[in-house]
Amino acid sequence: MAKQKIESADAPAAIGPYSQAVRSGGFLYVSGQLPIDAASGTMPETIQAQTKQSLENIASILKAAGLTMDNVVKTTVFLQNIADFAAMNEVYGQFFSGVYPARAAFQVAALPKSALVEIEAVACAD
Repeated sequence: MAKQKIESADAPAAIGPYSQAVRSGGFLYVSGQLPIDAASGTMPETIQAQTKQSLENIASILKAAGLTMDNVVKTTVFLQNIADFAAMNEVYGQFFSGVYPARAAFQVAALPKSALVEIEAVACAD
Protein backbone atom coordinates (compact mmCIF):
# COMPACT_ATOMS: atom_id res chain seq x y z
CA MET A 1 0.00 0.00 0.00
CA ALA A 2 1.49 3.31 -1.10
CA LYS A 3 1.08 6.34 1.16
CA GLN A 4 1.84 9.95 0.30
CA LYS A 5 2.10 12.68 2.92
CA ILE A 6 0.26 15.91 2.01
CA GLU A 7 1.08 19.21 3.72
CA SER A 8 -0.02 22.81 3.34
CA ALA A 9 1.74 25.84 4.80
CA ASP A 10 -1.71 27.51 4.80
CA ALA A 11 -2.99 25.13 7.49
CA PRO A 12 -1.54 24.73 10.99
CA ALA A 13 1.34 22.29 11.31
CA ALA A 14 0.67 19.00 13.06
CA ILE A 15 1.10 19.30 16.83
CA GLY A 16 2.02 15.65 17.27
CA PRO A 17 3.31 12.59 15.43
CA TYR A 18 0.82 12.68 12.56
CA SER A 19 0.46 14.12 9.06
CA GLN A 20 -1.94 16.88 8.02
CA ALA A 21 -3.18 14.41 5.40
CA VAL A 22 -2.25 11.12 3.76
CA ARG A 23 -3.20 10.03 0.23
CA SER A 24 -3.69 6.28 -0.19
CA GLY A 25 -5.82 4.03 -2.38
CA GLY A 26 -7.56 6.86 -4.22
CA PHE A 27 -8.53 8.69 -1.03
CA LEU A 28 -7.13 11.59 0.94
CA TYR A 29 -7.47 11.28 4.71
CA VAL A 30 -7.31 14.72 6.36
CA SER A 31 -6.45 14.74 10.05
CA GLY A 32 -8.72 16.60 12.45
CA GLN A 33 -8.28 20.32 11.94
CA LEU A 34 -8.40 22.64 14.89
CA PRO A 35 -9.56 26.20 14.19
CA ILE A 36 -6.06 27.67 14.28
CA ASP A 37 -5.06 30.35 11.79
CA ALA A 38 -1.73 29.15 10.34
CA ALA A 39 -0.41 32.68 9.76
CA SER A 40 -1.10 34.10 13.22
CA GLY A 41 -1.31 30.95 15.35
CA THR A 42 -4.50 32.30 16.92
CA MET A 43 -7.91 30.72 17.34
CA PRO A 44 -11.19 32.64 16.94
CA GLU A 45 -13.58 32.69 19.87
CA THR A 46 -17.05 31.80 18.53
CA ILE A 47 -18.23 28.41 17.31
CA GLN A 48 -19.14 29.96 13.95
CA ALA A 49 -15.68 31.47 13.43
CA GLN A 50 -13.97 28.30 14.67
CA THR A 51 -16.02 26.13 12.31
CA LYS A 52 -15.11 28.42 9.41
CA GLN A 53 -11.41 28.29 10.27
CA SER A 54 -11.37 24.50 10.64
CA LEU A 55 -13.03 24.11 7.24
CA GLU A 56 -10.68 26.66 5.65
CA ASN A 57 -7.77 24.61 6.99
CA ILE A 58 -9.25 21.49 5.39
CA ALA A 59 -9.72 23.37 2.10
CA SER A 60 -6.04 24.44 2.19
CA ILE A 61 -4.87 20.87 2.67
CA LEU A 62 -7.17 19.64 -0.09
CA LYS A 63 -5.77 22.33 -2.39
CA ALA A 64 -2.22 21.10 -1.66
CA ALA A 65 -3.39 17.69 -2.89
CA GLY A 66 -5.01 19.15 -6.01
CA LEU A 67 -8.53 18.66 -4.63
CA THR A 68 -11.44 20.82 -3.49
CA MET A 69 -14.24 20.58 -0.97
CA ASP A 70 -16.30 18.94 -3.74
CA ASN A 71 -14.03 15.87 -3.38
CA VAL A 72 -14.96 15.39 0.29
CA VAL A 73 -17.04 12.25 0.83
CA LYS A 74 -17.03 12.00 4.65
CA THR A 75 -16.45 14.28 7.61
CA THR A 76 -16.44 13.88 11.36
CA VAL A 77 -17.19 16.90 13.53
CA PHE A 78 -16.09 16.90 17.15
CA LEU A 79 -17.85 19.48 19.32
CA GLN A 80 -16.93 20.56 22.82
CA ASN A 81 -20.65 21.22 23.37
CA ILE A 82 -23.41 19.56 21.33
CA ALA A 83 -25.53 22.67 21.97
CA ASP A 84 -23.30 24.33 19.34
CA PHE A 85 -24.54 21.90 16.67
CA ALA A 86 -26.98 24.29 14.95
CA ALA A 87 -24.50 27.18 14.82
CA MET A 88 -21.75 24.87 13.52
CA ASN A 89 -24.11 23.36 10.96
CA GLU A 90 -25.06 26.80 9.60
CA VAL A 91 -21.42 27.59 8.74
CA TYR A 92 -20.60 24.01 7.68
CA GLY A 93 -23.35 24.09 5.02
CA GLN A 94 -21.70 27.08 3.32
CA PHE A 95 -18.63 24.98 2.43
CA PHE A 96 -20.41 22.22 0.52
CA SER A 97 -22.83 22.04 -2.39
CA GLY A 98 -24.51 19.36 -4.48
CA VAL A 99 -24.13 16.00 -2.82
CA TYR A 100 -23.12 16.74 0.76
CA PRO A 101 -20.53 14.46 2.35
CA ALA A 102 -21.61 11.78 4.78
CA ARG A 103 -21.03 13.05 8.30
CA ALA A 104 -20.94 12.19 11.97
CA ALA A 105 -21.04 14.88 14.65
CA PHE A 106 -20.82 14.41 18.36
CA GLN A 107 -19.80 15.98 21.65
CA VAL A 108 -16.46 15.07 23.18
CA ALA A 109 -15.16 15.68 26.70
CA ALA A 110 -12.46 18.08 25.53
CA LEU A 111 -10.49 19.12 22.46
CA PRO A 112 -6.82 20.12 22.15
CA LYS A 113 -6.06 23.75 22.99
CA SER A 114 -9.63 24.07 24.40
CA ALA A 115 -11.07 24.41 20.88
CA LEU A 116 -14.84 24.37 20.46
CA VAL A 117 -14.68 22.26 17.28
CA GLU A 118 -12.37 19.97 15.34
CA ILE A 119 -13.21 18.55 11.92
CA GLU A 120 -11.62 15.68 9.98
CA ALA A 121 -12.36 14.71 6.40
CA VAL A 122 -11.98 11.99 3.80
CA ALA A 123 -11.85 13.01 0.16
CA CYS A 124 -11.98 10.92 -2.99
CA ALA A 125 -8.81 11.64 -4.94
CA ASP A 126 -9.89 9.78 -8.11
